[in-house]
Amino acid sequence: MKKAIIIGGTSGIGRGLAEILIDNNWIVGITGRRTKLLKEIQEKSKNQILIQEHDITEIDNSDEKMNLLFSQLKTVDLVIVSSGVSELNQELNWEIENKVIQTNVSGIAKVYEFVFSKFKKQGYGHLVGISSIASLRGNRYCPSYSASKAFQANYLEALRCIAKNEKLDIQITDVQPGFVDTPMAKGDGLFWVASVKKASNQIYSAIVRQKKKVYITKRWRLIVWFMKLSPSWILEKM
Repeated sequence: MKKAIIIGGTSGIGRGLAEILIDNNWIVGITGRRTKLLKEIQEKSKNQILIQEHDITEIDNSDEKMNLLFSQLKTVDLVIVSSGVSELNQELNWEIENKVIQTNVSGIAKVYEFVFSKFKKQGYGHLVGISSIASLRGNRYCPSYSASKAFQANYLEALRCIAKNEKLDIQITDVQPGFVDTPMAKGDGLFWVASVKKASNQIYSAIVRQKKKVYITKRWRLIVWFMKLSPSWILEKM
C-alpha cells in the first residue's frame, strides 16, 4: 500500500484529500493542532490512519513532529501540505499580519525544507503544496495572505528546479485553488465557490497525473489569464 502524510488534514481540503486517499487504499498520516479532532478522525479509520499533533508555527519542534510520522510509516510516497491561515486585514493590523506570515511563510517553508530533504535521502517522493490563486497578484483586502501564497508558489517552483537540476526523483505539485467552501474563504460576494469534495477530487486527479501546477476548479484558469494580463490600475480599482 502507498503511504501519504497530510500536514493540516483535520478539516477542509486536507480532510477531503485524506478521505479520498483512504478510499483508494492509501495509508495516511495526518497532522493538526487539535488533538481531540485527530483522535476522532482516527477512530473512523483505525487501520489506515496515523495521527500526529503538530502546530507548524512551532518551528523549533516542527522537524521532530514530522519525523515521528515518517518513522512510523518507514517510507512515504506523498506529502500534501494543506496547513495555513487566511485573514482579511486591509487595516494592516500587525498582529494579524504577523500571524499569517509566521504560519504561511515560516511554518510552511520549514515543512517544505524538511520534506524535500527527507525525499532526497529516501530517493523519491511527491510533494504537493496548496498555495492559492491569490498568489498571482497583491490583494488589498488580505495583503499578507496574497504575499505569503506567492512565497509558497515560488518556493515550490524553486524546489522543482533543484530536483530537476540534481536529477532527483522528486515531483513537486503546486495546487492553486480559487474559492473553496471552507473557513479559509472569507469576504463578501464570493463567486465560483467549489465544494470541498469537488476541489479534493480535482486535486487528487492532478496528484495522480503528477501535474506541476493546477488551478482548482478548472474554470479558474480564466481568472488566472485575466489576472496575469491586467495592468496594475485595474487591480487597484477592484
